Amino acid sequence: MNGTNNPSLPEQQADPVQAGDFFEGFSESLFEIAWRRRWTILLTVVAALAGAIVYLQKATPLYKSTSRVYVEQSTPRIFRDSDEGMLSRSTNYLYTQAELLESAPILSAAMKTGRMEQLRSFQTASNIMGALRRGLDTVVGKKDELISVSFMSPYPEEAAHVVNTVVDAYVTFHGQRKRNTSGELLKILTEEKTKRDAELDTKLQAMMEFKQKSEGLALGTDQDNNVILRDFEQVQNALTQAHLATIESKSFYEATKKMENDPAGLRQFVEAQRSRNTYFSTASEISSLRAELKRLERDKADCLQQLKSDAPAISALDAEISQIEKQIADLDSDFARSHLAVAQQEYQAALAREEELAKSVEEKRQQAIVLNNQVSQYTLLQSEYEQTRKMCDLLDERIKELSVIEETGALNITVLETAEPALEPSEPQKPKAMAMALGLGLFAGVGLALLREWKDQRLRSAEEISALLALPVVGAVPTINVPRGEAGARGQRILTHPDSREAEAFRTLRTAVFFGVPKDEARTIVVTSPAPGEGKSTVVSNLAIAMAQAGQRVLLIDADFRRPTQHKIFNLDRLARGLSAVLAGQMPLEEAIERSGIANLDVLTCGPDVPNPAEIIGSQSFAEVVKRLSEDYDRILIDSPPVAAVTDPLILAALCDVTILVVRAEQSMRRVSMQARDSLASVEARILGVVVNDVPLKSGRYGYYGGYGYRYYGQYGNGKQKKSRPKTTVAVEAREIAVPLKEYRATRTKPEKAPTGTTNASITLSEFWKDVARDRRGRLEDDSSKQTSV
Repeated sequence: MNGTNNPSLPEQQADPVQAGDFFEGFSESLFEIAWRRRWTILLTVVAALAGAIVYLQKATPLYKSTSRVYVEQSTPRIFRDSDEGMLSRSTNYLYTQAELLESAPILSAAMKTGRMEQLRSFQTASNIMGALRRGLDTVVGKKDELISVSFMSPYPEEAAHVVNTVVDAYVTFHGQRKRNTSGELLKILTEEKTKRDAELDTKLQAMMEFKQKSEGLALGTDQDNNVILRDFEQVQNALTQAHLATIESKSFYEATKKMENDPAGLRQFVEAQRSRNTYFSTASEISSLRAELKRLERDKADCLQQLKSDAPAISALDAEISQIEKQIADLDSDFARSHLAVAQQEYQAALAREEELAKSVEEKRQQAIVLNNQVSQYTLLQSEYEQTRKMCDLLDERIKELSVIEETGALNITVLETAEPALEPSEPQKPKAMAMALGLGLFAGVGLALLREWKDQRLRSAEEISALLALPVVGAVPTINVPRGEAGARGQRILTHPDSREAEAFRTLRTAVFFGVPKDEARTIVVTSPAPGEGKSTVVSNLAIAMAQAGQRVLLIDADFRRPTQHKIFNLDRLARGLSAVLAGQMPLEEAIERSGIANLDVLTCGPDVPNPAEIIGSQSFAEVVKRLSEDYDRILIDSPPVAAVTDPLILAALCDVTILVVRAEQSMRRVSMQARDSLASVEARILGVVVNDVPLKSGRYGYYGGYGYRYYGQYGNGKQKKSRPKTTVAVEAREIAVPLKEYRATRTKPEKAPTGTTNASITLSEFWKDVARDRRGRLEDDSSKQTSV
């Protein structure tokens, strides 16, 4: 019996079960889960495909027309060589133009010219501009500078008409904006040109008068070697560049100031002229706000189709739209103020720079006058004249260019593809919709299957049971095709059907008990289960018969006082005698033990009902009875109540040598089984392993008995056999064959030690039976006439 010196849980079952081990224990391959839940996946896929078919049948076909526009950033320049400032290219230029295509001025002009209110596409829309903005799609090319403008409608001709009208309105708006900008610049440059022409005449007159007064001088003879003149020329060139920058800043500042009250127009003008930090700091924010405004307008239009205009949801959307429009207006105002300040600062800085260079030029001129007198004066006058003449030529050239731009609108937009009516509907796309439905159905089906699998707390495979309970699986008993009410047929299956798969499973379990634990350490064996109805009474009775057939004297004790079964299996009267009668002192132990009718097997039923089974099993009298019986029998098997139901099995497990836990395949619950294992471990029970009962014949998840093993034993025992020779039953004396294991191993080489948590019982058993058969072959033939049951 299990005392204080007996080992507790083996090393494999002593380790706590971690969360990862739990999931690994029950999660099989995805294919196995999908196959087991195939109807869930199939029904989900069918439902998704049916939904897609219904959608395709009810959806209105939409035709998409697209126009592609090439927008070149070629804005009016003040001077040809101005490479910085005004000509800095904005990286967000195309995205701004795409937003401009969906702006209110463009759409309003398109609605007027295209007579959108007469189109069938907008007959049901309460807000035509909102519907037009929602349906219009502008996409900027990722690898090119093209903008694609698209619109979808149930009517292909109207879709093409809408796109072309919007693009035309955009081109017209862009040209008008360019003309206005060029006109402002042309006015400024014309005024500057008039001033420079008068200055040029003055300088020419002064140079001619000076030359007439100094006719005898050899002008220009020492100019190439005059250092002061060279410095003066360099400073004069710098002054010219500074003056150009001043004109540029001044013109930009004055043009910006005139558009101070038009923040949106100022933003377009600044974007076309230059790229500044303040622009980049607000461009992305305004784009996101416009996108949000567009989304809210779509939501409002969708709500208007279902709700009234005075509904709270519509009011809330109007409030959000007003707030975002106010934010956009505030950003435009901030943008205008910041750029006006920047333009003023740049103009003042350029003016200050010009003044400094003018002072330097004046200093160089005084030096030239002092050192070179008339030659320097004449050279100075000539240099000033040339600089003024160059400035006049530049101004004249730019005035001519801007005049052309003002007349033509500086059209830098090219419509590469005009929209044409589509021949086939763009939406819904039947192949795409069905493919998406199939993919979504598969994804949802697999997800639902995994969810059901995760919620399914039943034990499913031997690997899962072993990993979850940290115990070895010592046996797998297939389903016994006998009604549950026929306890005798189920409990004596190994006797009535010795060649069946179930009988072979019980013999395998017997082998695991024989060779898994030495006989002296496993005389008293408790067979229990986590919960009722898992077949522990059937397992213990068949195991007792198997051990008796092996020649050992076996006593089967029914200690399940609440639901006794063994008296039904062996057709005994438990009310006349039994364990409770012995413990109550009503009869001696020898009279209570009954013969089962099977050689070497006796049965001690539970006896009459008692009110306190736990107190009886936990009494000293019961312990003394078990100790006395263990001296008379080789094995004592005790049919215990389930662990989760009462405390009786914990008392029995602590009292006896080893415990066998029986679980039912695809019925026993994980949590209950783990609690049973933990409860047994708490009393330091020595658990030999787990027996999986009621394994489906077609299941491949319980090792050998789920696949090849059943087919093999079916052909060998129950299948049709050849009639080449008559079947001969060889009788042997069971006790003589079941020689002690120690005695057998003493004559053979010690086998290699098996890994922790496993046994080499199957290999040792094979060698053992081969040698026994070989040594006793002669005697078997002599005793074949005895015909005893094996």
